[in-house]
Amino acid sequence: MLGIVTPTIAQEIGIQLYSLRNEFKKDVPGTFAQIKEWGITKIEDGNDGTQGYTMEDYKALLAKNNLEMVSVSASYEELRDTPETVLERAKAYGSKYAVCFWIPHNGTDFTEENAHMAVEVFNKAGKILEEGGVTLAYHPHGYEFRPYKDELLMDMIIKESEYFDFEMDLYWFALPGEDPVAWLKKYPEEFKLMHLKDCEKGIGVSQTGESDVESNVILGDGQIDIAGAVAEAKKLGIEYMFIEDESSRVIEQVPHSLKYLKGLK
Repeated sequence: MLGIVTPTIAQEIGIQLYSLRNEFKKDVPGTFAQIKEWGITKIEDGNDGTQGYTMEDYKALLAKNNLEMVSVSASYEELRDTPETVLERAKAYGSKYAVCFWIPHNGTDFTEENAHMAVEVFNKAGKILEEGGVTLAYHPHGYEFRPYKDELLMDMIIKESEYFDFEMDLYWFALPGEDPVAWLKKYPEEFKLMHLKDCEKGIGVSQTGESDVESNVILGDGQIDIAGAVAEAKKLGIEYMFIEDESSRVIEQVPHSLKYLKGLK
């Protein structure tokens, strides 16, 4: 295990808390202390809320470890039914962003109807959040890269996004066979956040939105052009890039990933 590594772009590199879901189950204060030790100050909420703490006590833990929740999670159902609660949660943390990570669909069958309904939900909720000073972003998971007219469903979702933006997960753009850098260049105004996640070499193409979490490797060691994507993200001014490592090796791998990012020009 490496020692403390402070990234050169500390205000931009954060971590998605879902990476540490198993560690949080064992020791919430200790896990936040670990994030602080890594030199990370920006975090994105996973799907576990306040880890059983009251909001007041949870925020106190964040403050103790100099952690800022810059992005909160928002389920599709919550955005559809009670978007006001998403806005309240974001404001409670002082977060600028709220992110939806999944559009419900039947098995691996993501349809045009699913996509159109999601755009309607996101635009309606996004308008409410925007009026409250919070930006809604959708995080694609690979199943959106299916044919639609002469393009892909992903193109349609982006082009019809009036009141929401996007968070690019490099893994979930690359795994379906897409080039993340090409998408950043194609839609330079649409991506506001990024998940930095690399994939073990040799993993085949998949559009199911499902994969083995153990295929997550140290940034720069896998088959994804992390350096190229980070360079383009910096050029576009993407505000926050969150390391997301869902593997069981996350504690060992994050310091190496930070070291890799520090070495990028």
